[in-house]
Amino acid sequence: MEPSRPYRSAVREEQARATRRQVLAAATTQFGERGYAGTTMRSVAAAAAVSVPTVEQQFGTKARLLKAAIDIAIAGDDDQTPILNRDWTRRAAAATTAAEFLDVVVDVIARTQTRSAGLVLAVFEASSTDPALAEVAAQLVEQREITATWIVDGLITTAPLREVLARQDAIDTVWLLMDPALFDRLVRHRGWTAGRYGRWIAGTIPRLLVADTPDPHDSPHPAALDVPLDIPRDVPLALPRGPA
Repeated sequence: MEPSRPYRSAVREEQARATRRQVLAAATTQFGERGYAGTTMRSVAAAAAVSVPTVEQQFGTKARLLKAAIDIAIAGDDDQTPILNRDWTRRAAAATTAAEFLDVVVDVIARTQTRSAGLVLAVFEASSTDPALAEVAAQLVEQREITATWIVDGLITTAPLREVLARQDAIDTVWLLMDPALFDRLVRHRGWTAGRYGRWIAGTIPRLLVADTPDPHDSPHPAALDVPLDIPRDVPLALPRGPA
């Protein structure tokens, strides 16, 4: 006789997953709008239309609830596949130019920031007084460095770095550009769209990191041809600023 197996209801499991997603959606909104201090397990339960014990049973503490919400927000789903093992990284790795590589990367960065920046800032806000969140904050900082390292190493395969720029300096630069506080300032305070932020990142990274490559189609600078410039003395070398 085969050993008895515990009865598992597919319907019940799906209901549990649906409840979890419902709680996480409510928590994402609460943490994003109220911050960590202003969000309670009770307020999340009320917004999700479930009981407080249900929230506590699934997540335990408020810090663990926030970490779970951040993980979902960063990934965009509840798939357990690590973010750097997903399809977009393979598409980026197949790029043959820095522009192609960054097109893939910054699209993911912009989408991830849109979903997760508010939650990550909520962690940093409360990490100085909550040891549990201090640990989460450290993990988030380390994860951002891992991603920045992956981006720089991928970029190097398509274009050389500036000669004066060390690899670690390049990693730190990308790490800083990916700071959720920067995204928050530009989008929430300066009125940028996520698309504009992505285009800015895509243009800023190569300007700061990639070695200059002269375009053979550009006209040579007059100085390079040793042709004197006959500029009258009474002609200003810079146009005045202001309306024409």
